[in-house]
Amino acid sequence: MENQGPPGAAVRAEWRELFSCARILFMRTSKDLSENASKVRERILEAAQKAFAEKGFDGATTRQIASQANVPLGLLRYYFGDKLKLWQAAVDQAFGEIRSALDATAFGPRNAAEEHDPLAAIRSGIRAHVHFVAKNPEFVRLMHEEGKRRGPRMRWLVDRHVKPLFERLLPVIARLQKLGRLPEDIAPLHFAYALIGSIDVIFHQAEECRRLTGVDPMDPAVIDAHSRAVEFMLLGSPPDSPADSSRDIPQTETTR
Repeated sequence: MENQGPPGAAVRAEWRELFSCARILFMRTSKDLSENASKVRERILEAAQKAFAEKGFDGATTRQIASQANVPLGLLRYYFGDKLKLWQAAVDQAFGEIRSALDATAFGPRNAAEEHDPLAAIRSGIRAHVHFVAKNPEFVRLMHEEGKRRGPRMRWLVDRHVKPLFERLLPVIARLQKLGRLPEDIAPLHFAYALIGSIDVIFHQAEECRRLTGVDPMDPAVIDAHSRAVEFMLLGSPPDSPADSSRDIPQTETTR
């Protein structure tokens, strides 16, 4: 009879093999998790933006957000801690995107043509804002939800994000006044809110627009047309694009 050694040795060898397999599996899983972590985080933030925009901070729940993002609830706590930190991270991400869009134009001349025509640079900034809002309507709803009431979230939002953007707009307003496009007795706050309102409302109330006009404001051609309209209304000069016509705007069937 063949000597197989003490039973304990076989057991130890089997456990060593199982441990080795588990170690390899853990290393592979850890690598996959590391590679996918940013994608999971982005998915959570996207779901959070939609939930907070649609239901407000108090109405949205972390459980609903986790379900929408298709992740375990524990991952929300792991990445963001609590609901307030998740909300702040979602707002930070949205404003980071709009800053990147504006950085590409900076409301300042980027080339010789825009140096020759200062309004061209300002039009580029308006265009960037219009396209960002059209792409991110949840951002507008979230801003409207928090901006209409007093509280610590509104103060955090204004101090951290809104005020820096407003201050960034001041030199643009001064430039328009110097060019004679804006009266000097018009306070910057009026131009700022006129700019924001004229850009945002059509996307914030997209369903109303579709019902009222049969036009889908999310259509790329309509977004471009809206940008030209805002440029013309606020700058008082023809935009550098062909004039709008009803034939250029795609029609959708009005909801009955």
